[in-house]
Amino acid sequence: MDYDTLIIGAGAAGLMAAGRAGGRVLLIDHAKAAGEKIRISGGGRCNFTNIHAEPANFISANPHFHKSALSRFTPWDFVAMVDAHGIAWHEKTLGQLFCDGKATQIIDMLVGLGRKAGAEIRLGCALISLDKADTGFSAVIDSDGKRATVSARNVVVASGGKSIPKMGATGLAYEVASKFGHEVTETRPGLVPFTFSNQPFAGMSGTATNARVTAGHTTFEEAVLFTHRGLSGPAILQASSYWHEGDTVTLDLIAGRPLFDDLRDQRQREGRRNLTTELSRHIAAKLVDHLTPVLRLSGNLADQSDARLAEICTALSHWALKPTATEGYRTAEVTLGGVDTGGLSSKTMASKTVPGLYFIGECVDVTGWLGGFNFQWAWASAHAAAEAIRAGSRKG
Repeated sequence: MDYDTLIIGAGAAGLMAAGRAGGRVLLIDHAKAAGEKIRISGGGRCNFTNIHAEPANFISANPHFHKSALSRFTPWDFVAMVDAHGIAWHEKTLGQLFCDGKATQIIDMLVGLGRKAGAEIRLGCALISLDKADTGFSAVIDSDGKRATVSARNVVVASGGKSIPKMGATGLAYEVASKFGHEVTETRPGLVPFTFSNQPFAGMSGTATNARVTAGHTTFEEAVLFTHRGLSGPAILQASSYWHEGDTVTLDLIAGRPLFDDLRDQRQREGRRNLTTELSRHIAAKLVDHLTPVLRLSGNLADQSDARLAEICTALSHWALKPTATEGYRTAEVTLGGVDTGGLSSKTMASKTVPGLYFIGECVDVTGWLGGFNFQWAWASAHAAAEAIRAGSRKG
């Protein structure tokens, strides 16, 4: 059972690599189905890339590492694959591309490309051990209690991070990295809702509003959703990747709107209008109700001086909150941190110290923003590794 390449993980990156590495490829995954994160992404329609993907949309201890792979396989390269397979798609806000139909179309495309290339895909197959051998690597795998030993010149680790353990996510990639002498940076949940111990927003659960959310000196302007447990919505998920325990998060509920001028003008026209009634024209009514005792909102517009209106607007644009925690890996869309990029080639994703060993996708310390960026990293990093493997095979 000799192979040119053993790929561990049948997620986005692993499936992409299987269709491009060439030679005899074995792709294994302990899950019963391939591409489960693809299947559930984008509400079942798969936000498969983002046309605005740039290095600045990614978080890494080395902000330059991902530039090479991303520049050599762009969003439009993946779109070309999608188009070639007749998969209809559309663009939503902020450059996000989604399938018109089901996300399973992307899985079927990738699995089909892998099988067309001759890759053998074994699901329900776990990696038991992996060791260096004279001509590459020796691995023990287990399929339904039946163990076998396989050898491979190359090993591509594409088993993802720790996010969404109910789907089978584990820290396997980090274990492999550590075994072969690679450093693993601190990992934590990313793109994840915030929780608060006293459930302060339970009474307004389900309320959504547009806001600018700032965490760690980085700001995102999108929707915020108040929940029984805390805060969610796109802007919150984005900010969570820049948040550390004990930090505050600042919400700007005005988000650039001329609220002060609007309130002052309305005071002249309808001074008898209640202040909270007027604020509810600009901000969700349940949110105004929640903030009324906090900001001591009372009286009519005519009762408010310019200074008081300015004070209210300042408070609404600088609402500082301190989350207790996040919902953790249970609901996190990605894992921040991972295999230290210092030990990898940015051009090939190969280990600098262990010939034939590659790490791609989410397990590497490269994390994208919400909105298709992490899939683009999966495609690009897989492409980089596969191209290097093919080049090595030609030389061999």
